[in-house]
Amino acid sequence: MRSWKRSTILKAGAAVALLVALAVLYRVLPVAVWLTTFREWVRGLGAFGYVVYAIVYALCVVFFIPGSILTLGAGLIFGLARGTIVVVIGATTGAALAFLLARTVLRHRVESMTANNAKFRALDRAIAAEGTKIVLLVRLALVFPFTYVNYAFGLTGVRFAPYVLATLIGIIPGTFAFVYIGALANEAATANRARLIVYITGAVLAVVVSVLVGRIATKAIREAGVD
Repeated sequence: MRSWKRSTILKAGAAVALLVALAVLYRVLPVAVWLTTFREWVRGLGAFGYVVYAIVYALCVVFFIPGSILTLGAGLIFGLARGTIVVVIGATTGAALAFLLARTVLRHRVESMTANNAKFRALDRAIAAEGTKIVLLVRLALVFPFTYVNYAFGLTGVRFAPYVLATLIGIIPGTFAFVYIGALANEAATANRARLIVYITGAVLAVVVSVLVGRIATKAIREAGVD
């Protein structure tokens, strides 16, 4: 319990440090001008701008490209609510495509990637016993790297529709926290001090909640036999 609390405090402290650094950076640099230019370009695409962003995000997931920068960027460009929706759709689409590729044309390659992975074998056994509940817990807990586990799930017995639904729901807390940080960076460039403090507080709370949810999910996964 003590180590769990220490880990949570350290992660929350790191989140605070990151938020403060972003606030300082976006006050010093002409980020407001950059953001306005890029935002206007995206808005110039109309509704297609959201589609383009989601497609690019999905392709990054398929090709093992970390999406953290794109997640933060969604908050910068679209704001908290719309940014979260765009990222969740893009990430879920990418996860679905990777799952289907693992079950079809890339099956042998993915099998070779996971052949000697004890954690994957434990995951497969847990899914056989408890189904999509494990998929949801993995998404909440971030036990496996997101881009890798999308392909690994394709080799398990989980069905496609429940997999997609569990993925969509499970990535919401973490996505919300990261998009919030991106939205905060935008506010840091334009908002007054009082409003900025409110946004920083909200972002810290979002990160803390995401960490707590992840810890609870991690414990549940370990109890299911995946360690």
